[in-house]
Order: sequence, then structure tokens, then C-alpha cells
Amino acid sequence: MNFALSVLRLMCLAWLWPVTLLKGSNTQNQRRHKDVYLGENTRHKHGGRIDFKTKKSDSTKSLLIKSEQLLRIEDHDFAMRPGFGGSAIPVGIDVQVESIDSISEVNMDFTMTLYLRHYWQDDRLAFPSSNNKSRTFDARLVKKIWVPDVFFVHSKHSFIHDTTMENIMLRVYPDGNILYSVRITVTALCSMDFSRFPLDTQNCSLELESYAYNENDLMLYWKNGNDSLRTDEIALSQFFIEEFHPSFGLAFYSSTGWYNRLYINFILRRHIFFFMLQTYFPTMLMVMLSWVSVWIDRRAVPARVSLGITTVLTMSTIITGVSASMPQVSYVKAVDIYLWASFLFVFLSVIEYAAVNYFTTVEEMKKLQKGKLPVSYDATQAMAYDGCFHNDIDVSPFPELPTTPSTTRTIPPRASSTEPPPTEGTRLWRKRSVGKNIRFIMSNSYMIDSYSRIIFPVAYLLFNIMYWCIYS
Repeated sequence: MNFALSVLRLMCLAWLWPVTLLKGSNTQNQRRHKDVYLGENTRHKHGGRIDFKTKKSDSTKSLLIKSEQLLRIEDHDFAMRPGFGGSAIPVGIDVQVESIDSISEVNMDFTMTLYLRHYWQDDRLAFPSSNNKSRTFDARLVKKIWVPDVFFVHSKHSFIHDTTMENIMLRVYPDGNILYSVRITVTALCSMDFSRFPLDTQNCSLELESYAYNENDLMLYWKNGNDSLRTDEIALSQFFIEEFHPSFGLAFYSSTGWYNRLYINFILRRHIFFFMLQTYFPTMLMVMLSWVSVWIDRRAVPARVSLGITTVLTMSTIITGVSASMPQVSYVKAVDIYLWASFLFVFLSVIEYAAVNYFTTVEEMKKLQKGKLPVSYDATQAMAYDGCFHNDIDVSPFPELPTTPSTTRTIPPRASSTEPPPTEGTRLWRKRSVGKNIRFIMSNSYMIDSYSRIIFPVAYLLFNIMYWCIYS
């Protein structure tokens, strides 16, 4: 009986053995086909080779998930600030200025690149640690927790650098202290005063403030006082940075209340050497060139007129070039005063010769009417030269005319005087009125050039002394 039962068991095992082998082989084939399919897809996506970066990113993702579990991010509502309902959370600020990229006078703004660091404490992110070491994360974790909403007041454009990744760093300490650092380039408004341009000094500031939280919810402050603002070696083409210093203040909005505001103040002093080469020296040379005309003979009309017109047009070009590179302000700048005063000197040199030419013409016309010019004098020929009656004429004193009985004068004898005659070395002075002096100069027009050779340089020298004493 036992023997028959054993034989029956052996027959059942012999019948079930091939079925078990067949199922095992089918399962192994399915796994093998799945691996091959995945391998082919991977090779197809990565150009015939398996990219192990995918595995690396997956491992990083798994580590991030573990960090989120360690920080218990899913257990808290990070839409609320730390300590919601209690006192204001203090947020320390630390700034390192990397560079000042540009300063635009036309747009009245500046562009600055800086590292903005925030310090605060969030007990919700505290984690146990045996070695008390912090954990550092990138921008992916920042989007899942609460961070201060600091923005730049009066900013025109700003962005966070994202090469090769977003320049954001988050460091969490076991006790819940947090360091949040970001690299930003911001273009902000700077209200400039150009009344002393280009001998000016500009005060600009970059202002930081919380957008949503007023002073009852968030308190901004400089982390290390005056040492909270640090700068790298910054060199600008047109400015010298005199000072960098932080400051603190409050801003009031009628609808939302008072907000803490931090200021990054810096003072810029303009380099004058560029404008000396481009504006002041050429202007001085044009004014001096206009003085050359008073040393040219008054009969050379084409030479003096062309020289005066050339200097006037050159000054107009300089003024136009300076105005094109400056904002259209409603007040007078220091460079405008200098340029227009110099333009006035150049213009007066042209007017001076016009006066000399006119008075010379009037003088010769009077001589012609009084018959002091030769009878053979051809006025038409003289006018054809330069518009004045002095071609081929000696303007020096004319020779005495022969005396005739009609022209002879009898000089009455002087009355005897008790005054002694003047001794040797004594000069007699005759006081003449201003009108007589003007008529004397008009009748001797060559004296206008003589006086102008002294008056123009002395007046321009005095103007320069006053200008540089006031604005420098």
C-alpha cells in the first residue's frame, strides 16, 4: 500500500516538472525583453550609449527627497512667515557689491551687480544633527519654504543670474538659522543734479524693502552694522567712488503702513580730465584763435571775416555735441555757463571788427566830403575791394594843405596871466567827457583794435579765474 502511494507521488511530480520549468523560462524571457527594450530606448535617446547622468540626477533627487523628509517640509505650512501671529521676525541683510556696471546721465540710472544675503531663523526647519553641521541646498528647495520678499525700491530692471544654474544658495543650520544668498543685477534710479556738471558729485542709493510685510511682521536690519556692506575693487571710467556706507530708515504708505527700508549709499565724484580734453581745452583754443583777428590789418576784410565765422561755427559744434550727451534739464549747468561765455567772447570779436570796419568807412566818407581826399580818387574802385573807402589810401595823417588868404587865421594874443609857465617835466592833462572820448575813438577807429588786444585776453582770464574758483 505504501509502495503504491509513493509511485503515485512520483508520477505526479514527473507530470508537473515540465510545466514549472516552462513558467520560469517565460518569466526570465519577459524580464530579459524588458531590459533589452529599456536599453534600446536609452541608447536611442542618448546616441547609442547609456548616459549615467540620468542615474546621477535620480540619485540627487532621492537625496533631496530625503532632505525634505529630514526638514519635515510636508508637515508645515510655509505660506505663513515664521512665528505668525507673534512679534515681527528679524531678518538681517548683508550685501557685497561685485561691480557697478554702468552709470547713465541721460537716463539718470545706474546698474549694479551684488550678492544679497538674508539671515533669519525658522524653527520649523530645525533638524537633529550629531556633528552640528549645516546643510546647503540650491534653488529647488527655496521654492518650497518661506523666504523674505525683499525688493529694490525705484528699480527699473533686475534679474537673478542663471548661468550655469540659478545663482541661489540656501544654507540651513540644525538650530533653524538660515542663510539665503542670491546674486542679482539691478538697474535703479539715481536722481542726479547737473548744476555743477562736469565738476559735480553725485549721491546715489539702492533701497531695499519688504514688499508684503510691514514693520509689525518683518524687521529688516543690517546684519553687522556698517560692516554689512562690502565692496570689491571697483574702477569706473568717468567716476571715482568716494564712499560706500549703509543706512536705515522707514517708509510710510497710506494704505499699508510703515515699512523698514535699508539704503546702500555711495558717492560718485566725476573725473574732470576727460572733459578738459574734449570740451574745455578746445573751447579755450577757439577763443584765443578769435583774438588773432585783432592783430590782422583792418583792411584785410576777407581774412578777418572768415576767421571770425570759423570760430563761431566751431563753438556752435562744441555746444551741440555737449548738449546731445546730456539730459534735457530745465536749469543751467556749469559747462553751459563756460561754453556760452566763451561763445560770447568769440561773437564779440566778430562784432569788434564790424565796428572797426564801420567807423573806418564813416571816417573816410567824412574826409571825402570835406575834400581832404585827392580829386582823382575813384570811390567805385575802392569800394570794390572790401566795401570801405580805404583802398590805396594812406589813412595816416594827411599833409598840410597850402595856406590861402581865406584859410589863414589870426590868433588873438593871450591875456597875461600871473600863473607861472609849466616847469620841465610837468604834463598838462585835459579832462574830456565820455562822449568826447567815444567820438575820438570813432574818428580813430584803429584804436579799437589796439584796445581789444588788451581787453579781450584780460577779460577772459578774469572769467576763467572766477569760474574755476566757484565750481572747482
